[in-house]
Amino acid sequence: MAEPQLRTVTRTQGNNEALKTGAVEPHGFRFAFEEVPVLVHAFRRMVRGLEFDISEMALTTYLVAKEHGARFTAVPAFLVRGFHHGAILHNPASGISGPKDLEGRRVGVSRGYTVTTGVWARSVLRDEYGVDLSRITWVLSGDEHVAGYRPPSNVVAAEGDRSLEEMLIDGDLAATVGVNSDAPELAPLIPRPQEAGFAALTGRGLYPINHLVVVKDELLKERPELGADVFDAFARSKQMYVDRLRGGAVESPTATDRMYRQVMELTGADPLPYGIAPNRAVLEALMRHAVDQRILSRPMELDGLFAETTRELTA
Repeated sequence: MAEPQLRTVTRTQGNNEALKTGAVEPHGFRFAFEEVPVLVHAFRRMVRGLEFDISEMALTTYLVAKEHGARFTAVPAFLVRGFHHGAILHNPASGISGPKDLEGRRVGVSRGYTVTTGVWARSVLRDEYGVDLSRITWVLSGDEHVAGYRPPSNVVAAEGDRSLEEMLIDGDLAATVGVNSDAPELAPLIPRPQEAGFAALTGRGLYPINHLVVVKDELLKERPELGADVFDAFARSKQMYVDRLRGGAVESPTATDRMYRQVMELTGADPLPYGIAPNRAVLEALMRHAVDQRILSRPMELDGLFAETTRELTA
């Protein structure tokens, strides 16, 4: 019997490269990869139309989707991690000199309020700088992937045709979160953000997860072992990447490659651990932040968010 071809979307990056080249092949099925140039569009298509069999997805999008009855379930292959101290930009000429100055002001957020980078960045503002997030008006440049989600009252849509970057430069916003900009007028609100991120890692174990993998529930019901098989393929591909990182064998390393290498040097550990057990603390932290920021109505049982055959797996 021919192995099923499963429509799959995942960004081509170091830890997934071996899946795309065929150096790692899954057991019992085949990936039928589809390239979606803007990855967040794939997230929306999965959430709203269940278009793929297997999909990379932002972590907070997944949590919100599950609370609203999404018919897919995650496997604990955490594809993207990073630090978000540098995601908050301001205009130094505006008089905003530090995070506490954002209270009582308007802060732009790229796309939706539930975007994972925004959740982590707001947690940094609260936990490291004592910012009262409820005293900020969050101005969104887009809508939410999960159409049924309703944000708190201090979240509003941007008006007019100007971008968040333009609004920040013009002084209509005190800062932005998640906006990529090369404008010379703008700078990170948190000084030396890369150093701040690594300090949070070594000082309090903060190592945010951004993306994981989800699989259609109907497929998991038909074949319960599929979750473990998907995890295994992503884990074997990741291990090849980590081995290359450890040996300094990544050609033309990107900023992400360099970040993972530095994490490895600081911690002496795998910079991309997969599985619930090695990530329980950071997953529970993200859940708390999502509830505190009124993205989730209540905490969800963590293990139940992952396919049953994957809950004890690590890699």
